[in-house]
Amino acid sequence: MRKLIFLFALCCCLQLQSTAQRAFISDSLDRYVERNMTEWKIPGVAVAVVKQGKIIWEKGYGVLETGKPAKVTPNTRFGIGSNSKAFTATALAMLQAAGKLSLDDKVKKWVPDFKQYDPWITEQATVRDLLCHRLGFETFQGDFMYFDSDLSYAEVKEKFGQLKPLNGFRSKWGYTNAAFAVAGEVIEKVSGQTWGQFIDSAIFKPLQMATALPYSISLDTASNAASAHTVVEGVLKKIPYGHIDNLAPAGSISASVEDMSHWAMALLDNGKWAGKTVIAPDAIKATRQPSSIIGNAGHRFNRKHFALYGLGWMLEDYAGTKIVSHTGGVNGFVTAFTLLPEENAAVIVLTNTDANGFYTALNAELVDAVLNLPYRDYSALYLAGQKAGNAEDAARIKKLRDTVALKPTPALPLSQFLGDYLHAVYGHMTIAMENGKAVARFEHHKGRFAVLEPLGGNWFLASFNDPLYGIREWPFTIENGKVKSVNVNVNDFVEFTTYDFVKQ
Repeated sequence: MRKLIFLFALCCCLQLQSTAQRAFISDSLDRYVERNMTEWKIPGVAVAVVKQGKIIWEKGYGVLETGKPAKVTPNTRFGIGSNSKAFTATALAMLQAAGKLSLDDKVKKWVPDFKQYDPWITEQATVRDLLCHRLGFETFQGDFMYFDSDLSYAEVKEKFGQLKPLNGFRSKWGYTNAAFAVAGEVIEKVSGQTWGQFIDSAIFKPLQMATALPYSISLDTASNAASAHTVVEGVLKKIPYGHIDNLAPAGSISASVEDMSHWAMALLDNGKWAGKTVIAPDAIKATRQPSSIIGNAGHRFNRKHFALYGLGWMLEDYAGTKIVSHTGGVNGFVTAFTLLPEENAAVIVLTNTDANGFYTALNAELVDAVLNLPYRDYSALYLAGQKAGNAEDAARIKKLRDTVALKPTPALPLSQFLGDYLHAVYGHMTIAMENGKAVARFEHHKGRFAVLEPLGGNWFLASFNDPLYGIREWPFTIENGKVKSVNVNVNDFVEFTTYDFVKQ
């Protein structure tokens, strides 16, 4: 009798937990998303929650493009950015499981012309090093050079080999997009297919990811595709899609939340989909093996101790649970994808503006719901922080523009700052007068430019025509009465490090 009572009590407890777990999702999620889309100025959102092999929530919210009526659905395509990395890493792990290569093979075994700044690293770097961000580069180092540029992959690879890492080999985690591009070439050499062909044939098609596209260029003509947006000084604007196929294995995939739920369910079920093993269990295990230390991690409300990186995955503990996750950001899109393997659950959030923190707030809210943790309203917390940051940035820009309006005198006549500049790896930048203003144009970013206005002395305000790159301050170096160089910097979303262009 006691056993029966215990079992009845246990079943009731589990039922109550399940009910509590789904309460936020079933009772409040619609209002939460719709309210916060307005607060964050987000045109469209797609959400899915997977539990025990089933989709317990899947829905599109808002519109494909601001000001137009077409609605987001579960089959709307979004750019998933760096959530592409897990596909690339899993593909290589699948090839290892099939006996075609080892993740510990030297890169040069498969890509003979692979080079790094240090010849020793050229010889020693492994495929695993490419996938866990431990080549020694600072996070995003080199991305301005590659990102949305006219460089081919071959040119990206060449310039990647000329760039001096800011850190020691395997000494520090530094997020390196170009390394994943090289990993894509390894897939090509091993499989005999292009990276996109292999991802499509080995993963997309078997998982019935019907709308997933491997290359960013395909979004230009794809149906039911969310438009890319950003927020510029408080105003929501549509922007062009990012064309990053020279870095495709790092971030070019577009997919729907329905597609991504298939991916999640297969990863949570040892690679099985529709009764068949699509991804070898050993491949999934290999990608979740910690390979790099990101650092300690804390949480405002719940326990969280460490942050590691596997192969294309962030690995963390959270409230006593293992979290396997990644986020993705590319022109006009930010996304979050989270697996909770011990709960057999996943959370997927896709948005079509790159100027929001709601995608991480909603992800956190849904993870807490799955874990039966209290509702925290992360969106309100994150929004307060972003508003404070936006106000600070607006004040910074106003101060700079007020300085420009005073027409301060530069250290030398404006004509002395004009001319051709060269960065040893990037290439050329020119500064010339256009319609009465100095304009900086870049060799490999056609159509993108920065208007330069004097701030006094050797400083200029650089306002990019593409808001992704920002409004920045550029210092020029002057020696012996002549301009020697300029330090070029862009928004952190693109790259943290700077470029010294030397006047020719």
